[in-house]
Amino acid sequence: MLNRLDLLKIFAAAAAAPTFREAAARLGVSPQVVTRAVRELEEMLGETLFHRTTRSIRITAFGQSFARDAKAALSTVDGLFGPAAGQADEPAGIVRVTAPSGMGRRYVQPILIDLMQRYPDLVPDLRLSDAPSPVVDEQIDIGVRVGAIGDNRFVARMVGPLPMWVVGAPSLIMRLGEPKSRKELAAMPVTCLIDRANGRPWPWVFRGEQQFVPSSPAYLTDDTQVEIEAVCAGIGFGQCSEYLVRPHVQKGRLVRLLPSIEPEPWKLHVYRPRRGPMPRRIRVVYDELVAKLAHATSRA
Repeated sequence: MLNRLDLLKIFAAAAAAPTFREAAARLGVSPQVVTRAVRELEEMLGETLFHRTTRSIRITAFGQSFARDAKAALSTVDGLFGPAAGQADEPAGIVRVTAPSGMGRRYVQPILIDLMQRYPDLVPDLRLSDAPSPVVDEQIDIGVRVGAIGDNRFVARMVGPLPMWVVGAPSLIMRLGEPKSRKELAAMPVTCLIDRANGRPWPWVFRGEQQFVPSSPAYLTDDTQVEIEAVCAGIGFGQCSEYLVRPHVQKGRLVRLLPSIEPEPWKLHVYRPRRGPMPRRIRVVYDELVAKLAHATSRA
């Protein structure tokens, strides 16, 4: 049996909808739940709320009067859980966000700054790390990550693809020539990004899930931005996230190479722990990150 508040909510939805089926769709329940709730409420009140036929429903005069009272009562209940009297319904408080270092600096940070200008009481706490963060354990509210989430403790939104580009500086290409194949590339100076989790170089990945780990890299680092600066300086060719090197390619500092063997793009996710309903401050940041990062990844 449903409690009285649930009965009122279902009845109010039914009174505002053309059919019980439509009311059920709005509530995310089955039509049978709406039918049973209306019947139970009618038995409780001793009055008919709807005239029903096999094809339509029509609210009664008593039902219309009761619907007005129900709407007012529900509004009062909702008000108990709304913002405290005298407070503006604006997001306020700390929102803890984790993101990869390059993505965080270039995209997440400007989004958060813009939100702070619109909502002065919002306090972002941004943690940058290229290693997946144990979001639930660290009490992080929102995560931005590349690749699969693979954890049912999270609610995740895939916001866009993240291609990987092989790039090189024009000065290096002029000196050594442009590599035309993976084999030629392997014989040239290249950079490597170190996996901070195990201290080993990340492998280069190509179409068809082919990989290679350079045996004698010209430059190694555990920071994506440092690697890109080394590539721009002509130290070696690099395989980097498209969103980080795109500005350098557009300015002519780097050249995109071997597009025919680029791997399938990674996927960018914005996610949060499953902690029930989101506070407004977290919802605002979460929705903004989803929208703005989706726009950023669509400009490839």
